Amino acid sequence: MKNMKTTVKILMTVGLVGTMLSCKSSFNATETMQVEENRNAIYQEIISNPVQFTNFISDAQKNEGAKKILMKTHMEQMESGNMKMMMEKNPEMKEKMQSHMQVMMDKNPEMMQKMQSKMLAKMMESENGRKMLMDEIHNNEMMKMEMKEKMMQMMDENPEMMEEMMQKLMEKNPEMMKMMKGK
Repeated sequence: MKNMKTTVKILMTVGLVGTMLSCKSSFNATETMQVEENRNAIYQEIISNPVQFTNFISDAQKNEGAKKILMKTHMEQMESGNMKMMMEKNPEMKEKMQSHMQVMMDKNPEMMQKMQSKMLAKMMESENGRKMLMDEIHNNEMMKMEMKEKMMQMMDENPEMMEEMMQKLMEKNPEMMKMMKGK
């Protein structure tokens, strides 16, 4: 009888282990991601867990295609003004972002040139931006000298432009015209 109980226990244990092994799940990420509910649940799980989210971003930055998408999205956020609002709410983040951007600019002069030209174009679009740029140039001696040299070079290369600028300047500022005639 005792042997029978032991045999039954062994058979039940083998049966249970066999059942467990045969029921192992096979996970297929592609199939899982095709169902919108599953996809959204996965996104939420990653977003809500800072460690998982950091790991996800880290993995994304290792992939060249994903890195381009991240940079494009980041630029769109900056241009939309959403980034500015986030920075105003979180000064620590603003400092980190500025230092990170500075490091990136120092390492990649081509990126720095691109950013500067993009910012300059954006500033030139509005009158306030142009005024702010001119104020910055006038307050910064190095910029003032660079701008002066560029203007002189442009005027030397294009005398018609120089005449046109002088004419507009005289029309807008009659006091300057008197001062120029006085010299």
